[in-house]
Amino acid sequence: MIQFPRELPCALREGYGFKPVSPMMGTEMQTGRTRYRRKYSSTPTVTTVNWLFNDVEAQLFESWFEEVLISGSQWFECDLKTPQGLQPYKAHFVDIYEGPTLDGVSLWRYRAQLRLWERPILTGGWAIYAPEYIVGMNLLDLAINKDWPQ
Repeated sequence: MIQFPRELPCALREGYGFKPVSPMMGTEMQTGRTRYRRKYSSTPTVTTVNWLFNDVEAQLFESWFEEVLISGSQWFECDLKTPQGLQPYKAHFVDIYEGPTLDGVSLWRYRAQLRLWERPILTGGWAIYAPEYIVGMNLLDLAINKDWPQ
């Protein structure tokens, strides 16, 4: 899997968020009600990211996009901040990035939409079988890593 260059900074917080594709499908019944069902289980998610690069980082980013991703046509792995923390996700550029736009004296701003392969959510049945562990995971983490003897 192609990696986002480690030499480049993470995305900015400005405008950062996720928009999942709906996995539901509805059929209107004759009674006026709608019957809903899951259309598919693996749903992509789109996120908007902004980067600020200096001159050298901007050159690396544009060259990486063109030569490594072959004009952005390849999937790659990048670290993204989600409610689960900073983790690697499989992503793809929806279209070419916007920019570079001069920001301040010597920084270049780039903006792009990335499509993630899957929604960044906690899976594995935790919400079904152990929701109390999800809610109390911070206490559990502190107890195991700080308070328990080595």
